[in-house]
Order: sequence, then structure tokens, then C-alpha cells
Amino acid sequence: MSPVIKKKRNKFTLPGKYLLMILSAVCVILMIVTFRTDLFEGPLRAAAGYVVVPFQKGIASVGGYMYDRAEEMGQLKAVLEENQKLKEQVDELTMENAQLQQDKYELASLRELYDIDKATSDYEKMGARVIASDSSNWFYSFTIDKGSDDGIQVDMNVLAGSGLAGRVVSVGPNYARVLSIIADNSNIYGTVLSTSANLMVSGNLQSVMSDGVIRFDQLSDKEDKVSEGDKVVTSNISSKYLSGIPIGFISSINTAPNNMTKWGYITPAVDFQHIQEVLVIMELKQPVPDKE
Repeated sequence: MSPVIKKKRNKFTLPGKYLLMILSAVCVILMIVTFRTDLFEGPLRAAAGYVVVPFQKGIASVGGYMYDRAEEMGQLKAVLEENQKLKEQVDELTMENAQLQQDKYELASLRELYDIDKATSDYEKMGARVIASDSSNWFYSFTIDKGSDDGIQVDMNVLAGSGLAGRVVSVGPNYARVLSIIADNSNIYGTVLSTSANLMVSGNLQSVMSDGVIRFDQLSDKEDKVSEGDKVVTSNISSKYLSGIPIGFISSINTAPNNMTKWGYITPAVDFQHIQEVLVIMELKQPVPDKE
């Protein structure tokens, strides 16, 4: 006997979206028939109410939920956009604040240069910018953007802040290197402005870095007229520095072991951690016997 082949009947399935559409249509029809007409009364209308009302509530709940979520998403999008705008405003304000701080510092620096320019008005000067410095945070030597093409010469005095920064030690066509007064091999004859007493100012990078001062000695002050806070300027007996340029202020004074001279420390008139612009005095000290 040949085997009996049973044909598999295709099972009818209705896609979910069509089923939902049909149910929705039926619900709408029932709602219209039940609540908009008076054709059905009594049990039929009550039965329709049991079917339609829960379905209507479900659709209303789903619709309300979807509406709330859509509204929340809209609010979230608005909040995110506002947050991004605020971030951009904060970035702009941060940049503006940094620029204002830079402008404030540059303005203060230029005011100091203006004041020292007036205090040394007898000398012709040229402005220059610092373009390089030594590897430390202290400007014991640095390079400026003016050179021999601009008339800069070796041993020309350089001003910064409120006083003497140093002198030119080497020159190129468009640059010059400056050795500051805080360098260890720097020595300057100075004068205490209040008494005209001379002293020797010696650079000391270590004392500047640790205490912000440079050393002086060889001060003759037998009558004890010199005191802390007195202003010290370059002396007219200096061989490489023009006279009358502010060096700083005496911060401490002591008697030397020989009881004949005094020594101590001077707070420089220049902030040697922050030098950006300088003035170069465009003349040289007339040659005198080299004592420094």
C-alpha cells in the first residue's frame, strides 16, 4: 500500500497591524452606534459599554502616556539645547576673562614702563619685547626682538618694570641678549638716594629665587643714616651703567665683621619672574676705569 500523504493545511494568520486596525475600527463603530444613536437600548447598550469603555480607557491611557513621554522628550531636548548654549557662554566668558586678565597685566606693565620712562627722561630709549629667556622661571638672561639693525649695542642699559633690568651683552642683526642684574656674575655700583652713600650690588640668583632679594655690601654708613626702605639707584662711578636708574629698595641692613662697612639685601624694582616689554637706553656710559 502506498502511504497516504496528508496535505498540511496552511494556517491563516492575520498581521498584528491589521488586527489592531480592525479592532480600532470596530471600537469606533461601536462607540458611534452606542453613544450617538438611540437604536440600541437596554442590555445591548450595556453590553457594548462593557466592551467599548475598557478599550476606550486603554487607548486613552496609551495615548496619554505617549503624549506625556513626547512632551518630556521635547522638554529634555530644550534643556539639552539650553545647557549647550550655557556651556558655550561659559567658554566665551572664560576666554574673555583670561583676555581681560592678560590686558590688565599688560596695562600695568606698560604703566610701569611709562613711569620709568618719565623718571629717566634724560635718556633716549627704544621699546622692545622679550622673545626668549633662560630655562628657569627667572629672567637672569633673556633675548629681545631688537638688534644691531635697530641701533642696539653691547652694554646698553635695559629697563623693565620700575627700574634697571640689566644690560646688553651680545647683539645680532635683529635680536640682542640681556644679562640681568640678578645674575651671579653681575656687579653694579649703586647709590643710596637719601644719603648719596655708595655700595656694591651683587647678583645672586639663589637669594632672588628663595627670598626675592639681591645682596649689597661695601656700604659706608658710620652715622647710621641709611635705613630699610631707602631707594638705591645706579651710581655715577659705575663703568657700564648710567647714573640715577632705580635698582630697588633696601630690605635689610647689617654691620660687617670689620665694623667699618655694612651689608644687606635689596628688593629689586623689577619683577624678574615676569618680563615681557623692556626699554633699551640708546646711549652708552662714557668709558671710566673698569671697577666692576
